[in-house]
Amino acid sequence: MAENSQLHRKNEKIGEVVSTKMQKTIVVEVARRVPHPTYKKIVGRRKKFYAHDEQQTAQVGDVVRIVEARPMSRLKRWELAEVIRRAALVGITDTETSAAGRGPGRTTK
Repeated sequence: MAENSQLHRKNEKIGEVVSTKMQKTIVVEVARRVPHPTYKKIVGRRKKFYAHDEQQTAQVGDVVRIVEARPMSRLKRWELAEVIRRAALVGITDTETSAAGRGPGRTTK
């Protein structure tokens, strides 16, 4: 029985969400480090995957796990399994912008 569960294991990848502009779809960039085929130096490779996000829980910058799924569209063949780490939310408050001279009260002559 344990061999059967190993046989049908779905492929999964871990990457960072780079876009959430589509409805129920996220773009996940998976980075890996592999040796160059000729020179054997370690180089970085990146690939983007389109994944289905039914509840639209992932945000840009989150680290997520995606798993293989049936084809849902021309490019979308993955689905979101879980959000591993949330992105740090960095925002500018209204008092900081007005103090810097870029706020709504600024006039030019």
